Amino acid sequence: MSNAPKKIVVVGGGFAGLNFIKRLANDMRFQITLVDNNNYHFFPPLLYQVGMAFIEPSNISYPFRRMFQQKKNLRFHLGCLVRINTAENTIETERDILPYDYLVLALGTETNYFGMENVKKNSWTLKTINDATNLRNHLLLNMEKAVKTVDLAERKKLLNVVIAGGGPTGVEVAGMLAEMAHKIGPKEYPEITGGSFPIYLIEAGKVLLGPMSIKAQEEATAVLKKLGIIVKLNTAVKDYVDGKVMLSNGEVLETNALIWTSGVIGREVRGLPAEIFGRGRRIMVDEYCKVKGTQNIFAVGDIALHTLDKKFPAGHPQLAQVAIQQGKLLAENFVRLYENNSPKAFLYKDRGSMAIISKYKAVADLPNAFVKGFFAWVVWLFIHLIPIAGFRNKVKLAFSWTWSFITDDPTLRLIIRPRPEEFTDRENKKDKNIYQENLVER
Repeated sequence: MSNAPKKIVVVGGGFAGLNFIKRLANDMRFQITLVDNNNYHFFPPLLYQVGMAFIEPSNISYPFRRMFQQKKNLRFHLGCLVRINTAENTIETERDILPYDYLVLALGTETNYFGMENVKKNSWTLKTINDATNLRNHLLLNMEKAVKTVDLAERKKLLNVVIAGGGPTGVEVAGMLAEMAHKIGPKEYPEITGGSFPIYLIEAGKVLLGPMSIKAQEEATAVLKKLGIIVKLNTAVKDYVDGKVMLSNGEVLETNALIWTSGVIGREVRGLPAEIFGRGRRIMVDEYCKVKGTQNIFAVGDIALHTLDKKFPAGHPQLAQVAIQQGKLLAENFVRLYENNSPKAFLYKDRGSMAIISKYKAVADLPNAFVKGFFAWVVWLFIHLIPIAGFRNKVKLAFSWTWSFITDDPTLRLIIRPRPEEFTDRENKKDKNIYQENLVER
């Protein structure tokens, strides 16, 4: 690199992009512009708690412009990446063209519906704050509708929940739903008595928590079954039509709430050659996270496919820790290159993985040990507080958790419905229909 300040455009303000930016903040050798379609950073591992009305969206989100105060070399651009123009060293957003000397792609992933259009259209997912708040509204509205109906079959359909995907998110959603159904449902919905309104957890593989240890898988299965969750393994969702979930074993489950946590795929990036996209639409990079076939484009986080780490020849897991470590190292490598030093290859330091199952129940695969139960639950809480942006957010979240876990009665079950003209995306259109249905009911 020459000694002139370098223009760096970072697309995506998740774990990877934000940790890259933070390492170079106030380093005037670099002029950095962050492009994101949200004006805030949020913490995806806790989206399910927003969706279950357990914590507020503000507990896990923080405005970028607030972060960038007093950071003279940082700018924020609200927008979506439309196309990369590699020949001109520019990117296009909806209304602007931004030049760059170096481009860092940290867009992350989006939900993978595996080509099932009905599932894509009608299910509910947990990838964004909007997704989580829409799901919360939907579940609460289902409860209110169930209270008013005298049709037992319709009531069962409104109260049954099907969760597709037995990874950490699916397990965590199932456990929290069961806990709240047992401890809050009878107190707040006394009109609903008798009958069985199950929660189904559907997993196409042979076990829950597939990437984790056998001990973690067995513990999660045992705890969920004790909570009354109906776990179906070796079973895939094949379609979702008219409130009916069709399973690969021929079974049909009636529900008004299919929660899809069953897979992700890299976000679409236009302007790069097709041959650099690998499995799951991830962008292939070298050991320095540079996009193959380019000189000044880098990819980090979930969207990057790095196969040169000997311990992970098929690519790194799409975890927060991978994204954080890649973002930090890439920033350090930019400094090294600017100073005419050799960059360091990325090698992932595996710090383990964990999942919460229910109150006081969690599993943790640490580098040298397996931990479960209350201690793992406390570790999970502590680990998830550390990366939350903003001291105030950490305090608010700690207080919310403490109060909610002690009382078994969080007070966030608000049905918040925007005006119909405020609905724009696919998920919001579904909520628009719900909103209009309720106007008719009034």
